[in-house]
Amino acid sequence: MRIVTWNINGVQVRTDRLLAFLESAQPDVLVLQELKAPTDLFPYDEVRAAGYEVAARGDGRWNGVAILSRVGLDDVRYDLPGQPQWDGVTEPRAVAATCNGVRVWGVYVPNGRTIDDPHYAYKLEWLAALRETAVAEIAAAPDRPWVVLGDFNVAPTDADVWDIAQFADSTHVTPAERAAVTALTDSGLVEVMPRALKYDVPFTFWDYRQLAFPKNTGMRIDLVFGSPTFAAAVTDAYVDREARKTGKKGTTPPSDHAPIVVDVSL
Repeated sequence: MRIVTWNINGVQVRTDRLLAFLESAQPDVLVLQELKAPTDLFPYDEVRAAGYEVAARGDGRWNGVAILSRVGLDDVRYDLPGQPQWDGVTEPRAVAATCNGVRVWGVYVPNGRTIDDPHYAYKLEWLAALRETAVAEIAAAPDRPWVVLGDFNVAPTDADVWDIAQFADSTHVTPAERAAVTALTDSGLVEVMPRALKYDVPFTFWDYRQLAFPKNTGMRIDLVFGSPTFAAAVTDAYVDREARKTGKKGTTPPSDHAPIVVDVSL
C-alpha cells in the first residue's frame, strides 16, 4: 500500500500536475494540503476518472486539505476534535479517513507567521490538539495502523534546514514548535523518515526564489508519524524530487513542496 503526502500549493492551477503524479506514482492514498480552492471547485471529475474517491474541504484561502483514495474512503472526518479556531473560524486544515484498514490523517499545520504574532500561539494550540487526537484514537484501537502526515511547518532539528543561521528569531525552528512535534513521538508515535536520495537530508520544501531548488537550500517541514503498528510495516519512504522539478517550457510551475512517498506492507 502506497500512501503519499503533498502540499500542492493550489489544486486548481496544478490539476495537470496532480493527474500526472497519480499516473506516475500510483499512490493508493494521497493526502493534499494547501488546496487554495473552495470545496466545490476541487477537480472531482478528473480525479474520480483517474480511479480515486475524494474527501476534500477548502475555503479558497491559503489552506484546504483532501484525501484521495483508490482503496476505500470510510469514516471520513473533517477537523481535529477540539481544533482551535482562528478569527472565530475552524479552518480546513485536517481530514481523516480509514483506507483499507489504515486510519489516515492529513494535516496542514498553521504557519505561525512570526514569534510575536497571535498565529504562533494558534499554531502551538493546533499541534497540541493534534497530539490529543493521536493519543485518543490510537488508545481506542491500538492494533489498527494509524498515520498522520502532511505539512507541519516545523523543521524538527537544525539539520532539517539548509542554514540554521538564516532562521534566527524565526518560526519553524523555535524550541516550542519543536517540542510540540517531539510530543508526538513522546506519546508513542514513530516518525517515518524518508531516505536520502540525492542529498544527505531529504528536504521537502524549497522557496521559489534565488534558485533554491537547484541549490538545495531547502527545509524538511513535511512529516510523517505513525503508530508502532504502522511504522513496523513501512518498507520504504522517500521524497519524490521529480515532482518538484520545473519541467518543460510552457508547463505548469511545480509546487514549492515535493511529495513524500511511504510504502507499507500490511
